[in-house]
Amino acid sequence: MKSKHFVLAVILFFFLSSTLVFAQTNRLKTSNQIGWYTYFGTFKLSHKLGLHTEYQFRRNELISYWQQSLLRIGLNYTLHPAVQVRVGYGWIETFPYGEYPLNGFGKQFTEHRIFQMAQLSQKVGKVDFSHRFMLEQRFVGKYASANSTRENEFPLLHRMRYLVRMQVPLKGNEIQDKTPYLAVYDEVFIGFGKNVYTNVFDQNRIGVLLGYRFNKTIRLEGGYLNQSLQYGRLINGKNGFQHNNGLLIHSNFTLDWTKK
Repeated sequence: MKSKHFVLAVILFFFLSSTLVFAQTNRLKTSNQIGWYTYFGTFKLSHKLGLHTEYQFRRNELISYWQQSLLRIGLNYTLHPAVQVRVGYGWIETFPYGEYPLNGFGKQFTEHRIFQMAQLSQKVGKVDFSHRFMLEQRFVGKYASANSTRENEFPLLHRMRYLVRMQVPLKGNEIQDKTPYLAVYDEVFIGFGKNVYTNVFDQNRIGVLLGYRFNKTIRLEGGYLNQSLQYGRLINGKNGFQHNNGLLIHSNFTLDWTKK
């Protein structure tokens, strides 16, 4: 019996080894130095309702060239002090950047996005945790040929996202006015539906940030971003991956419009 288990273990070992070797040899990798500069604005409309506004100025080679322009707006609803939901719309322009552009013809393309989000918050000691679950319906521009001057269709792609974030004050026991803090997060993206291509695993993002809360209205954050994403097509017969690293700067504004 032990010998059978040994043989099965050896077979499994070589099978997994060959699979990993194939996966490595069948991958094409590229990298970029990126910079993402982001504005977040939240406007409280009532006890339960709020307006979310967002613009992300995403650049390649830190600041030199366009990577992506992302504008997003949504309506917040507070179900519970620790539970918030949001529905909204995003308009995204993605530009040809790096060694292998995301568009197969090397063209800029537009995406219209509808999304639904739920965010859960919890506090454990000095540490604030948040969990964000998001569904996206993405209408991504597609060109019929290299000679096309505009997108010919916008096929629907589905994607789900999960983000976990941890932040801790660097002085005191909670983040209050004039408090520096450290934040770390990880977010994974998974594509699904009939139009998903090679990238069921869409991407993963890791951020490490130093933040400062000036007051209830203004917070600033800056730090490091690591982005790993898979192309939605094969490149030279191989699965293509981008491994991007760079700078992340967030400006956060919270305004209470219920106060006179």
